[in-house]
Amino acid sequence: MKRILLIMPYGSVGGMERLALSFYNHYISIGYEVKAMKFIALKDDIINFGKDELFLKNIDFSQMSKFERMAFYFSIPRLIKKVVKKHAITHTISFGDMANFFSSLSYSQEFKVASIHALKSVEFTNKSFFNKIFKLSYKTTYKRLDKVVCISKDIKEDLISKCGFKFVNKLEVIYNPHDLKLIEKKSLEPIENKNELELFAQDSILFLGRLSIQKSPWHLIEAFNLVLETRPNTNLIFIGDGDIHVEAFLKEKIKILNIENKVFFLGRKNNPYKYLAKANLLALSSHYEGTPNVIVESICVGVPIVSSFCTKGIIELMGVSSGTTNDLGQNIDVESGIITPNLFQGKLGIPIEKNIINHEERKLSEAIISVLLNTKYKKTLNNNKELLLAKFNLEKVCKKYLEINS
Repeated sequence: MKRILLIMPYGSVGGMERLALSFYNHYISIGYEVKAMKFIALKDDIINFGKDELFLKNIDFSQMSKFERMAFYFSIPRLIKKVVKKHAITHTISFGDMANFFSSLSYSQEFKVASIHALKSVEFTNKSFFNKIFKLSYKTTYKRLDKVVCISKDIKEDLISKCGFKFVNKLEVIYNPHDLKLIEKKSLEPIENKNELELFAQDSILFLGRLSIQKSPWHLIEAFNLVLETRPNTNLIFIGDGDIHVEAFLKEKIKILNIENKVFFLGRKNNPYKYLAKANLLALSSHYEGTPNVIVESICVGVPIVSSFCTKGIIELMGVSSGTTNDLGQNIDVESGIITPNLFQGKLGIPIEKNIINHEERKLSEAIISVLLNTKYKKTLNNNKELLLAKFNLEKVCKKYLEINS
């Protein structure tokens, strides 16, 4: 009998948390015993695992003193080892650098699987303390892990060529799985809040994800302001929370642009799919990504996508062909929508306000307008939906995670 421990830092509404829940539901359905451990569990967590949920703290890092945080960090490997022993865990799967790192330090003897979900060389341009530690762990503590899953070919190549990842034989590319039937079912639920439902009565652009520097949503707001020049009856809707500094910057920008009556922040949602299904399009303005889960979810519910060229794998993800390069100075059409030029300007962080619209933001606005005006994008997506979703089979992916690398 396999006994699996899923390890994640939080229980938010982000892609990794939703992924962990998909794994949990599948492994439970085929008879495995599964526990899910959060480093931090909060009362407003969207992702929950019922009786199988474990947590180490119920207050956020921001509420701890520096001493408390440091003491907590040092305790995590010991606590993971204790959980593994108590529940006779045979396999652990950790989600993201923080979970991977502490799992690698636990000295427990189960089969350890780590997963990396973003383009790390870009993320590491931010020289934070933990980023330095994580990069060092790629050459040291990751040797204690049995498998390191990269969710795209681009991430694997980036780890080797730009991040000095030492244990290349442990790397394996496995796409993120999705419980497509569950997503479709949830997308059919009604939006009960009348005020929220009215937002989708007009043309609606949806951003679904964390408000973070990685996602750079300020680019989307600049592009949306251009959209309003020709499509004034359009709403931009944000679902998700995140960095309070990013959110404050966005709201100040919206105020300066005088579009406060056209941009709406709905916060976290237990079921984001019913909102996604009502939108005219999903928009991503990320500086970098792995294989964004929300793109697959949008394809699943038949909503076209406009995304920046945030990873080399974006063409493979959004299209039927597997293009490997796109220098993009222009927009390109693919089966699920439009890919626009990369928005990353060489430095991560909230930008210094300049109020200058750049070329990439203009191309993003043009793509959004094209999808709003032309029903061909939705028709093309639905005609190719089955082919686009074939590589995200939940059963096959969950099986591959637990296999020993050949």
